[in-house]
Formats: sequence, structure tokens, C-alpha cells
Amino acid sequence: MDATHGTTDAAAFEGDTGAEPRTPTGPATLLRLEGVAAFAAATAAYYLLGGPLWLYLLLALAPDLSMLGYVAGPRVGSAAYNAAHTYVAPLALGALALWVGTDLLVLAALVWAAHVGVDRAVGYGLKYPTGFGDTHLGRV
Repeated sequence: MDATHGTTDAAAFEGDTGAEPRTPTGPATLLRLEGVAAFAAATAAYYLLGGPLWLYLLLALAPDLSMLGYVAGPRVGSAAYNAAHTYVAPLALGALALWVGTDLLVLAALVWAAHVGVDRAVGYGLKYPTGFGDTHLGRV
């Protein structure tokens, strides 16, 4: 919080501004480890449910189609990308699939969650409307 103007400097919380050094227990590191765990859990569940490898490979990059939103500009692009790259949508899809008893949608939800986990693990975070490289995990 800026005492003079009463505003929060969002840049001070970004990992690459030098405001706070990255540490093994820092937020960006923990979010990356969380991504590894989500990827491993979703992939293991997919395997244990007998999901075919071809379907996993087919769906693995599907959430990245949301990047097409950047054709309409960074504000629309970041909103589309973020909608496809949070755990909310695959969890909702998985819950709906379990409720209606659709195994194929359960498998799709697991692949989607695994994709989000991999993105977090490698540092592709949720996007700010300032540009594709500006993420909640720091600058890509």
C-alpha cells in the first residue's frame, strides 16, 4: 500500500520486479509445485481410469486454443486464456460428468486439469491484460 496515495502497487508483488527475491518457499515456487502435483494427480487418475493415450494426446493442448482470443486484443485474449487455464472449469466439467455419468467427459476434465498443472509448473501463469508475457507467476 502506497502511504501517500493509498494505492496498492501490484508490480511490487510480481516475482520478477526485484521487490521480493524468489525463494524455494516463495509463492511462485509453491504455485509451480502445486502445478506439478495437479498434473501428476490428474494424469494418474486418467491412467487408473483406463483412459486411452491417443485421447490424452489429442486433448492435451486443447486449452491453448483459447490463445486465439489474442486476435481480438490483449484484454479479450487474457480473459479467454484465463478462463481456460484455471482449475475451475475442469473441476466443474468433472463434477458435471460424474453427476450425469459420462466417462468421456471425466477423462477430458482430467486432461484439462493436467494441462493447467503443466502450465503452472513451467511458469505459464494467468495473464494480465497488459500482454501475454505478464502473468501472475512473473514475466514469461
